[in-house]
Amino acid sequence: MDNTLNLLDPIFLNSIFRLVTPILLAALGGMVCTRAGIVNIALEGHMIMGCFGGVLGSYYLKSAIGGVLVGMIMSMLVALIYGILRVNFGAEEVVVGLAVNLFSTSLTVFLLRTIFKVTGTFSSPDLKGLKILELPIIKDIPIIGPLLSGHTIVVYFSWICVALTYILFFNTTLGLRIRGVGENPEASKTLGISISKIHYFAILLCGAFCGLAGAQLSLGNVTMFVEEMSGGRGWIAIVASLLGQAHPIGVFLASTLFGFVSSLSFRIQGLGWPQEFTEMLPYVITLISLVIVYIASDSKLKRPSDEILKMKKIGTTNASLNLPEKK
Repeated sequence: MDNTLNLLDPIFLNSIFRLVTPILLAALGGMVCTRAGIVNIALEGHMIMGCFGGVLGSYYLKSAIGGVLVGMIMSMLVALIYGILRVNFGAEEVVVGLAVNLFSTSLTVFLLRTIFKVTGTFSSPDLKGLKILELPIIKDIPIIGPLLSGHTIVVYFSWICVALTYILFFNTTLGLRIRGVGENPEASKTLGISISKIHYFAILLCGAFCGLAGAQLSLGNVTMFVEEMSGGRGWIAIVASLLGQAHPIGVFLASTLFGFVSSLSFRIQGLGWPQEFTEMLPYVITLISLVIVYIASDSKLKRPSDEILKMKKIGTTNASLNLPEKK
């Protein structure tokens, strides 16, 4: 048995982005909510619904892509419940987030026993997992090949999502409105922007991202459903969003860090390290990251951008002139 830690081993390299993807997608969802001024801690609940929905759709539709879509829909339905409680009824977001997490976990256990008549784990030859895609030319490059090639379509789509969210926030009017609502809702309201519509958009988009993350877990990383299989990744995603300062590039780098550490923990466990230590490692890094976030509390996210300051100035001017608000 080889007891050396080879970080260039193809199997280890290939596992990194496979473990990064669920955290990255959920963190992107949390980032959208954060930018809209919502502290959404229900990512874990959204993810577990995506996991179950992925397996449910794959089993009955006989299609992995169908499973992914069902996973996203189920996650968005739970996100809609969160939105109704948070936006319409004004419930405290931390309480609602915890409630959604507990509800989703319990609901998947109930549905597992009701639909599939099993407890704990469901696996079947009829489940269609996501296919592995090999990238021509790139797959033959040492180190780069195992790292970037041999992943599911969801992994590659998650990289595209990073670029799309960057374009959304910094190159579109909708992105400016989302940031405006998050940084200065009163000024945004003065300009006639619907706060509730922006919040619903952010919450539902977050649900879609988390559903995609859950489907990758149950149909990409494995092809089965296990109770509570999200395994705290939703909480890690929240920290990744905070550590990345709610910026797409920062979130990608933070998620890659956590995915790398998770992959490393599995690797060193195979070398005979104590299981308790290896399972603890990702959460230790999470705690250290929280300390870093606290120290860097004067981040860019807390400083209004020039565009938002301009929006605030316009809103103040309208108010001083007693101009009517847009309905």
